[in-house]
Amino acid sequence: MKIAIAATLVGSAAAFAPTASFGVHNSALNMATEAATEKAFAKLPATVKPGVVTGQALVDLLDAAKEQGYAIPGVNIVGSNSINACMEAAAKYGGPIMVTFSKGGGQFIAGKSLNNDADQASIAGTIAGARHVHEVAKLYGVPVVLHTDHCQKAWLPWIDGLLAASEEHYAKEGVPLFSSHMLDLSEEPLEENIAICKSYLDKFAKIGILLEFELGVTGGEEDGVDNSDVDSSRLYTQPEEVYYAYEQLSQVPNGAFTCAASFGNVHGVYAPGNVDLQPIILYNSQKYIQEKIGSDDDKPMKFVFHGGSGSSVEDIQYAIGAGVIKMNIDTDTQWAFWDGVRAYEAKYRDYLQGQIGNPEGPEKPNKKYYDPRECLRAAEVNTVKRLDQCFADLKCVKILGLGEAEEAENVLGPRRGGLPV
Repeated sequence: MKIAIAATLVGSAAAFAPTASFGVHNSALNMATEAATEKAFAKLPATVKPGVVTGQALVDLLDAAKEQGYAIPGVNIVGSNSINACMEAAAKYGGPIMVTFSKGGGQFIAGKSLNNDADQASIAGTIAGARHVHEVAKLYGVPVVLHTDHCQKAWLPWIDGLLAASEEHYAKEGVPLFSSHMLDLSEEPLEENIAICKSYLDKFAKIGILLEFELGVTGGEEDGVDNSDVDSSRLYTQPEEVYYAYEQLSQVPNGAFTCAASFGNVHGVYAPGNVDLQPIILYNSQKYIQEKIGSDDDKPMKFVFHGGSGSSVEDIQYAIGAGVIKMNIDTDTQWAFWDGVRAYEAKYRDYLQGQIGNPEGPEKPNKKYYDPRECLRAAEVNTVKRLDQCFADLKCVKILGLGEAEEAENVLGPRRGGLPV
């Protein structure tokens, strides 16, 4: 699984107090207060409802994850099929989900033929995907975090475009379009990294968007970000760096933030044992911060985990014990999606060689086999199955109290009927 550990620094205590408004309109706050009196999920705060989670509700959700000892799967998506598979898995396994857009994923949603010189396709596609989630998330009955992944310095215009869309959405609805954004400025000097993050957090905080930032470097390659040859020393963040970021970002009123602190994690596919993870760095950072701020909380920071392919379940759950509340997943769900298509083609190969003619007869039509929805549904179903392991490894099962979900089937509906077994 791909995971980049992000130490979730969530600002000062005041920023996360129940009264924090993140700048939400008074009318919206009043309505939210009334709605919050009734819990949607027994194990989660009353602020957390089905649909897209933002602002104080998001902070409450992450706090609950830390307190209850689980991490939320953060799955990279590339279209409505992978988005829907994420939400279907969340409903089936009973945990919250984070739907994550990359810059390249946003461009793919808009269309690879479009000019993207000014990031216009990446911006438009990411916004389109986010609107899809807003429209259907409540139907799945689960809380969904709308997040964007690694954004290096040269890509900041992409985030600027998304922020403008959230500001417009907030003006109309009282909530942002996106829940959170990740700025990965780890290639810049520490002071510059945090200064830029601080300037963006000031804008985010006004409309209830959480910031995720990176310290150190996640190795390997992912969606246009290649750190395969990075000096190994940069794969391990020091507690002093984490505290510096915490102290600086805590100065932003109502700022909510998480930190991806590197501890040897690497993007890509690796056999177990080939990645030298040192999650003890997270525990040391927690202790350092706790002593610096004089907190009674032995986990004052929340962490997120990037680049975890090749990590053992023991390492993953040990990191959760250090306050990891989200883990990124991409490589394994990419394979699961493709493997669903591959298995579908293998099963119905004799029905996929032409529009007419199959083992049942030379004039038998094959339309219901080559209908694109069939192989895409097979990909969704297989992705949902793979996410079962992710939810289990992250101890994020039956958090929502939804009961047992029906087994997914690859069926288009009564008009067309199902395919032969």
